[in-house]
Amino acid sequence: MSKPTKVAVVGVGRFGQQHARVYHELPEAELVGVYDIQPQRAAEVAEQFGCRKFSSLEELTGEVEAASVAVPTENHAEVGQKLLEAGIDVLVEKPMARSVAEADLLIATAEKNQRVLQVGHLERFNPAVEATRAIVRSPLFFEAHRLSVFTPRSLDVDVVLDLMIHDLDIVLSLVDSEPEEVRGVGLPVLTPKVDIANVRLAFQNGCVANFTASRVSTERVRKLRWFQPREYISVDYARQDATVTTVELNGPQPLLSHRCLEPPREEPLKRQLADFVKNVRERRTPSVDGKEAKRALTLAHQIVKEIDRHSDRLKRSYSWESLIPIPTAKAEG
Repeated sequence: MSKPTKVAVVGVGRFGQQHARVYHELPEAELVGVYDIQPQRAAEVAEQFGCRKFSSLEELTGEVEAASVAVPTENHAEVGQKLLEAGIDVLVEKPMARSVAEADLLIATAEKNQRVLQVGHLERFNPAVEATRAIVRSPLFFEAHRLSVFTPRSLDVDVVLDLMIHDLDIVLSLVDSEPEEVRGVGLPVLTPKVDIANVRLAFQNGCVANFTASRVSTERVRKLRWFQPREYISVDYARQDATVTTVELNGPQPLLSHRCLEPPREEPLKRQLADFVKNVRERRTPSVDGKEAKRALTLAHQIVKEIDRHSDRLKRSYSWESLIPIPTAKAEG
């Protein structure tokens, strides 16, 4: 076996620490070090995994071949571009950037420097999603629910870019068509950003998809359901399983049959980072490269604009501040 790929993690908050843990566990990777703008946090993570604490982003140059970028979204483009220009392959957490323009900058920088750019759309590596992908055929209607209890993280973006974008990415990857109509509503509840949103998409081929995302729920739900000719598929992201209901019309009465898809449970993050390391080693284009991730980001921003238009209508009809008091909130780095 060839030498392990030398990797680093930039940003070791809640997500970044998990990246460091997984790299430390992967035999094909060597976690060389971590960097964070909070030196104490970087030192603690470095000590935990027996690696180096980098004192600056520039110190990674020549020391590592690849890096995960798990800093706040507002810094994705800046940090990712610096690493790519330094000859380092990059996996950047979702959403890949604040704007489509910043996404284009990352894509162009990766192409110019012939670097691997992968985006952390984690549900692509969920075993249940991969198991159902093989049976997708002409889906007609999707319904996605992604609900979370409130946590003080990722508050630099609204719930569409924080949570819903996972399901937008999956549905876009399953529907062989482009969205042509977007309707959306959303409200701030505990933060200045939109915390709960409901969206309806209509695709050019007639498929329709409903999405609900909330980070102020009393329970945690991660489910995707869709209907296709004579079949209904229900995926539970958290349980990593799926149920397939099939309608048989061979007799005088419709006959329903049910089967469960229970692929071996695996940690999606471990599968994702192993895939990233393999792409780095083999110089492969990732399945979720910058261009693929840009589709979900573009759609997410279309949804945010639609939600803003709906909010403007509400403001003209109601005393907005009295209906929805908006506190200040600080995102965790």
